[in-house]
Amino acid sequence: TVDESELLTVPDGWKEPAFTREDNPKGLLEESSFATLFPKYREAYLKECWPLVQKALGEHFVNATLDLIEGSMTVTTTKKTFDPYAIIRARDLIKLLARSVPFEQAVRILQDDIACDIIKIGSLVRKRDTFIKRRGRLLGPKGSTLKALELLTNCYIMVQGNTVSALGPFSGLKEVRKVVLDTMKNIHPIYNIKTLMIKRELAKDPELRSQSWERFLPKFKRKNLKKRKEPKKKNTKKEYTPFPPPQPESQVDKELASGEYFLKERQKKRKQVQEIKARQAEAIKKRQEERNKAFIPPKEKPVVKAKKASTEKKIDIEAIKEKVKNAKKKKLGALPVEEVKLKMAVDEKKKKKK
Repeated sequence: TVDESELLTVPDGWKEPAFTREDNPKGLLEESSFATLFPKYREAYLKECWPLVQKALGEHFVNATLDLIEGSMTVTTTKKTFDPYAIIRARDLIKLLARSVPFEQAVRILQDDIACDIIKIGSLVRKRDTFIKRRGRLLGPKGSTLKALELLTNCYIMVQGNTVSALGPFSGLKEVRKVVLDTMKNIHPIYNIKTLMIKRELAKDPELRSQSWERFLPKFKRKNLKKRKEPKKKNTKKEYTPFPPPQPESQVDKELASGEYFLKERQKKRKQVQEIKARQAEAIKKRQEERNKAFIPPKEKPVVKAKKASTEKKIDIEAIKEKVKNAKKKKLGALPVEEVKLKMAVDEKKKKKK
């Protein structure tokens, strides 16, 4: 275990000081130059934006020439050039412009904290159809996958032809290369995007900076859904033997063994005719059996007679008598007219007394 106080840490927002003329006052001893070819369809765009390219490189004292006849771009150092790495950045600039990266993005390569990476993907997949599908998977529907990757890595990504051009910080370029190569190896970019999102959240926690993040990152297992079909007939190799196989019997040997060889021509023909007739008779018999199958009635299930419900029920006379007695005790329905008049008369007398 190492004490965290002993570890060297870079403060947030720290930047390396820029390279100035004071660092290299005498300039460069030799002239360096780089050239790159560009496709025909980029000619019109490069012709239009070339004055801006010359202006941007002129600030670093680097000359740029555009040859439309040969279809090439060349950058060279001058006597005033003091930064030895400026020519490397200029070389990357013309490479990006040749790979269809717009000038507004490509000019960022001249900054100190920006780098570029041109990933060749054309030779990673054999079949052309498979290559187009996987390249389209990298872009996503309406470029959504590529946009998510750009936001997570802080890089500009351009998919063009057989290459992927990326422009941004070094840490982001490393992630972009991994995602692109995994996509070409048939690993969907959404898995890597999920991992990057988790890493982005974990980086915000200062306590987790010195810890391993493996326990937080998802682990995706590859599933082989399509299993290889096994052939119906498997050819098994026989054991090797130095001895040759026994010689097969000829037709004459078979006739000698069965005794047919010694029969006369008429007898042989008669025997052949008998065999043919026997075969024909067997075939006619089979055909007749198949025809007769249609006339054989199917086996009927035995009819099960349904049991008739017993209509006779035992009548309980005593229970009926009890019901009648109870009914007599209860006064069912409305009272007769005479009882109603008597009740009314009794009620009136009570009211008068009160």
